[in-house]
Amino acid sequence: MRRARPGNRPPWRGRYPGGVTFPVVGMVGGGQLARMTHEAGIPLGIKFKLLSDTPQDSAAQVVSDVVIGDYRDLDTLREFVRGCDVITFDHEHVPTEHLRALEADGIPVRPGPDALVHAQDKGVMRARLDAIGVPCPRHRIVSDPADVAAFAAELEGGGNEVPSGKGGGGRRAGGFPVVLKTVRGGYDGKGVWVVDSADEAAAPFRAGVPVLAEEKVDFVRELAANVVRSPHGQAVAYPVVESRQVNGVCDTVIAPAPDLDQDLALKAEEMALTIARELGVVGHLAVELFQTRDGRILVNELAMRPHNSGHWTQDGAITSQFANHVRAVLDLPLGDPRPRVKWTVMVNVLGGDFPDMYSAYLHCMARDPQLKIHMYGKDVKPGRKVGHVNTYGDDLDEVLERARHAAGYLRGTITE
Repeated sequence: MRRARPGNRPPWRGRYPGGVTFPVVGMVGGGQLARMTHEAGIPLGIKFKLLSDTPQDSAAQVVSDVVIGDYRDLDTLREFVRGCDVITFDHEHVPTEHLRALEADGIPVRPGPDALVHAQDKGVMRARLDAIGVPCPRHRIVSDPADVAAFAAELEGGGNEVPSGKGGGGRRAGGFPVVLKTVRGGYDGKGVWVVDSADEAAAPFRAGVPVLAEEKVDFVRELAANVVRSPHGQAVAYPVVESRQVNGVCDTVIAPAPDLDQDLALKAEEMALTIARELGVVGHLAVELFQTRDGRILVNELAMRPHNSGHWTQDGAITSQFANHVRAVLDLPLGDPRPRVKWTVMVNVLGGDFPDMYSAYLHCMARDPQLKIHMYGKDVKPGRKVGHVNTYGDDLDEVLERARHAAGYLRGTITE
């Protein structure tokens, strides 16, 4: 018969092997997503090991165990994963074949390469979503500007017009405008072109990678459905949000999306959960959506990591996207994704011509004691994401104004 431990605490029987310690999560990528994921793991006692490009990267400033190296080098990855219990990412750029090699070495990779390739390669993503019946914009891989013109001609026979003033300038002769995307490497508007003719279509092909052509969707607004899935199939869905873009970069997120029909919101959540299940996603999945003028929702992009459209969850949800991502990759029970308040608004803080953002704290915090500021430790450069603010409350107009004022004051575009 076993003796009770000091304090009459009985030993655990058959649940854990002897000498269990808290796990080590290996995070590939040192950006702000890694920084905030690490922050979410601290209360749980989860240890992090970071593979970062430079010591100045956002997460490298706060994680104690940092390896500086190139994520594109397999030997570097293999050396990095020693001592890690699981590997996850703050970007989708690790070569797929390297991830397969790590899995063959017995390293848990979450999300795994079979899932992550759908966020790495837009052509693969579109083909797979077509196969499982998920609605997307009309699309085709194209080989040269003449092929783009042929695709545009296919569009001319059907679909919706893109009215002037709605981002398309009107559907023109030959089915233009057309959206062109390099299948790998694009983000925040990079690697994306809207072309009005075959003569404008040469630039995307200079990258030397396949190019995906898509119809220019006539959309009312952009939405995002964020879900988290664990290895054993537990999944949770956050409320669908509205995402507002400026120059191809996310500017504002409103949670939940205002005036969104409940049936359409439920359809978006179910679609995201279906994608996560069918693709075998483990961790956080963001499904960026178009809400079309004729009442449909179409999938625009996928991201298999914490995402800008989920930053509101840090202060507006019972369990943040970062905390649930940590739980998922460790196969822990997932946390409650429900919102704490009626409205939460996130506004990104972009760099401008005013680098001393800290001096703006006095004004912002005194004006709005409920304001939540999240800075990334980055040098301020014009147009660069250096942080975000979250506000919340019962009146959406007020919550929006508070968030926009704080972000503008930190950037220096608002001075009073």
